[in-house]
Amino acid sequence: MAASLAIDADDVRSAARLIAGKAVRTPLLEFAALNERAGRRVLVKFEGAQHTGSFKFRGAYNRLARIAPERRAAGVVAWSSGNHAQGVAAAARLLGIPATIVMPADAPAIKLANTRALGAEVLLYDQLTQSREEIATALAEQRGATLVPSFDDPDIIAGQGTIGLELLEQAQQAGARLAQLLVNCGGGGLIAGIATAIKDSAADVAIYSVEPAAFDDTARSLASGRRERVTEGATSICDALLSPMPGALTFPINRALLAGGLTVGDEQVKAAMRFAFAAMKLVVEPGGAVALAAVLHGIAPPTDGDSAIVISGSNVDPAFYASVLGETGA
Repeated sequence: MAASLAIDADDVRSAARLIAGKAVRTPLLEFAALNERAGRRVLVKFEGAQHTGSFKFRGAYNRLARIAPERRAAGVVAWSSGNHAQGVAAAARLLGIPATIVMPADAPAIKLANTRALGAEVLLYDQLTQSREEIATALAEQRGATLVPSFDDPDIIAGQGTIGLELLEQAQQAGARLAQLLVNCGGGGLIAGIATAIKDSAADVAIYSVEPAAFDDTARSLASGRRERVTEGATSICDALLSPMPGALTFPINRALLAGGLTVGDEQVKAAMRFAFAAMKLVVEPGGAVALAAVLHGIAPPTDGDSAIVISGSNVDPAFYASVLGETGA
């Protein structure tokens, strides 16, 4: 492992062994309608089939299962807009660890309800006036609990990287000639883990991050070579991808391994959600639809081989989802 990088492929393989039998080995799907629309073969790694409806369970379980037994009674503290919250809550319940999650007061109702249903204590905060990291850090120190970051942690990154190991095996079984992979990106933990796994044995695959247009900090950071911040006051419907800047641990990995960064607009994301529902019969949350949106709208670069995308989750608020499905637009 390069000295500057937080994890290597061995860490991902170790995570795969640890979560085996606990996490779902999610399907790699193919749809004729998507291939026709994209003009190429596109394989879809569907993490909506994972426990709690998103990929986050993988990293959460890998992190929590490595906490020393004598420290578990003090619990864990995390912060999240919803998917990491549910992943940590589910992993904590399996391991018998008390969990407290700091969540925005305006988080999707379904994510708040699901986190509480999994047995976690939820503390609400105001995104405009309070820092979730400060609240969670102070609480962890007060209780002697273990802090579980949403993406900038080696065990979290490695756990998410298990998607890449599965994807490579499944693509080979499907007879695919994988040349390109598109992955949604917030703080960068998901794509950093996947890229670490993929590039270890398939170095020629071009991997691109996909972000909401207003939260293009990874794309700009890749272009500039340094961590860039999101413009103050930026908004997007992609609630799972609203990190203010790339992680201190994730960005060096992504700078070393990614081919570039792509962006999509909120209307393109909505169109992708509608396409997934109508043509693929999949429920996809906004943040999980950005890679699909990039393919559907010709934003993904051309490639001579086959493409793959990650759909990272299905946790969308029912009322909002109904409104998106009721709209029109390509």
